[in-house]
Amino acid sequence: MNDYHERLTKQLLSKNNQLSYSQARTWVELLWEDFETTYAKAGREYKGSEIAERIVKQWIESYGDKLHEFAAKNPKYKQYLNQEKNKSN
Repeated sequence: MNDYHERLTKQLLSKNNQLSYSQARTWVELLWEDFETTYAKAGREYKGSEIAERIVKQWIESYGDKLHEFAAKNPKYKQYLNQEKNKSN
């Protein structure tokens, strides 16, 4: 799983220079978790990490350059990203 997250983190950092490494990694982990949770709630059979990676990659391509703006408006994500920011100081 770490290989998937590392690749996606690097992809996100290339799309958004407003994020630190730890913030990008947190975003990847949150997006991954959201995909898996939504997939499970929909009652679908889990197809594996390759599918999760493909979906998160699509989200990064579509929204990666704006994730820092979204976090500022969404308390759930802002909380996670502020924790990560404080850890790196």
